[in-house]
Amino acid sequence: MTSYTRKSERWMKEEGICSMLDILVRKLERRDDLREGQRETIRRLPLEHRVVRAGDLIVREGDRQPVSLLLISGFAGRFALLGNGGRQFTELALPGDFMDLHAMVMKRLDHSVAAISTCELAAIPHGALKAVMANDPHLARLFWLETVVDAAIHRVWLVALGRQDAQARMAHLFCETKVRLEVVGLATDDGFDFPLNQTELADVLGLSTVHVNRTLMALRSAQLVDWRDGRVILNDWPRLVRLAEFDPLYLRLWKEAV
Repeated sequence: MTSYTRKSERWMKEEGICSMLDILVRKLERRDDLREGQRETIRRLPLEHRVVRAGDLIVREGDRQPVSLLLISGFAGRFALLGNGGRQFTELALPGDFMDLHAMVMKRLDHSVAAISTCELAAIPHGALKAVMANDPHLARLFWLETVVDAAIHRVWLVALGRQDAQARMAHLFCETKVRLEVVGLATDDGFDFPLNQTELADVLGLSTVHVNRTLMALRSAQLVDWRDGRVILNDWPRLVRLAEFDPLYLRLWKEAV
């Protein structure tokens, strides 16, 4: 079990989280209020508990999915493979994220998902999710919002890959990850765990590993961030945000009726 998974479990105990799906409740309540009955509806969803090792495939492109997978702990990534064997991550999945909620309507995914660290998953049958949505339109809209935010993240990453230089792109990834982890209590003002290696970071940013190393050195020299022992240290958050041109609007993390 990785250090990241152990820390996630410790946080859940400290928060008094007794249900594996409480992490989803917490995330949804960041965006809108839930009644106690709605919280219980989510907590009582049937699930299969799965643990996947770092580097293993979680979902294979083209597979038919009868369940949607909620990430409880660890990091995972959606990716596409090119004909030359190259890999491009199109989004990181963090604790509290559905990695494939859209599989409920897509049926077959056009991308794969891999575990970056050891991942703990809750596999929830599509039939159960559909029943919840049919019986509670408010929860249905909140689940829909999850897929809308996923699409927004993809759009922002597309702009970063196409128009930002390497330093701004890396800074934006660190800003986004920090804000997303804060929602589930896994980031502090001074940093967060980030269990990627340089090859995986290169596949996220669309850079070579050599360019990743140079970019990290530049950010370190500018005293913006450091990255060591699987943790990103934030030395100057306001300057990092300015370099990244980071605006968290697309993450929809304010509370408003859906």
